[in-house]
Amino acid sequence: MPLKSFRPITPTLRYKTVSDFADVTQSNEPVRRLTEKLHRPGGRNNQGHATSRYKGGGHRRRFRTIDFRRDKTGIPARVASIEYDPNRSARIALLNYVDGEKRYIVAPLGLNVGDTLSSGNDADIVTGNAMALRAVPLGTSIHSVEIFPNRGARIARSAGTMCQLMAKEGDYAQVRLPSGEVRKFHLDCKCVIGQVGNIDHENIVIGKAGRSRWLGIRPHVRGVAKNPVDHPMGGGEGKSSGGRHPCSPWGQPAKGYKTRRNKASNKWIVRRRKK
Repeated sequence: MPLKSFRPITPTLRYKTVSDFADVTQSNEPVRRLTEKLHRPGGRNNQGHATSRYKGGGHRRRFRTIDFRRDKTGIPARVASIEYDPNRSARIALLNYVDGEKRYIVAPLGLNVGDTLSSGNDADIVTGNAMALRAVPLGTSIHSVEIFPNRGARIARSAGTMCQLMAKEGDYAQVRLPSGEVRKFHLDCKCVIGQVGNIDHENIVIGKAGRSRWLGIRPHVRGVAKNPVDHPMGGGEGKSSGGRHPCSPWGQPAKGYKTRRNKASNKWIVRRRKK
């Protein structure tokens, strides 16, 4: 899927690129009953305190309900359309099941309107079909992988991502994640065959500040540009690099500092991503 560039008739168009949406087959409104109101907290927690900075505003959206469980086993579905989803980087596909139900899924690369998909361990190894890891051949590219069986996909759901099934041993499979980490998953965890579509998403250039505001991203002020009372790296005569290692406003180092504290999941990691 190529990107669209512009003639630089204004400074903001010189580097701006957008998706050409050639893979989107339906540009009108989504299926209304498969959407719901989206509450956007703007970086605030349940007490109203800002726990994530530089978030707020943005265009109004409705959330598309995505089927991450793929639990309609043995019921074939036809791909009715490939649609744009403003809430995620990947495209979504509308499935029409033979029993009349409609559901959205994350659209994999190479999925076309009219294709037939199914779920279950007896499904074919075809792009878009969902099955447990025990039914997937070694070396297969997969996405939308469950961490725990029957709890819905959590891994490799964004545009262009995929995992690879490396090995099976006992009740567990070893899967290489998009980060390069190799992790154990139970063989009953479901996954979807193929790679997530819209692979050129990472090459999009925002081009101007206003486009970030449309996405709900507010301006980010550098720490060295602030006063010492507002940031540890602030102050100094003229341009200053801060006089100390990069850190957050509360003094936490920003480069090379280990912040992972979830030791319970260490037993599932076969090879770390940084080794």
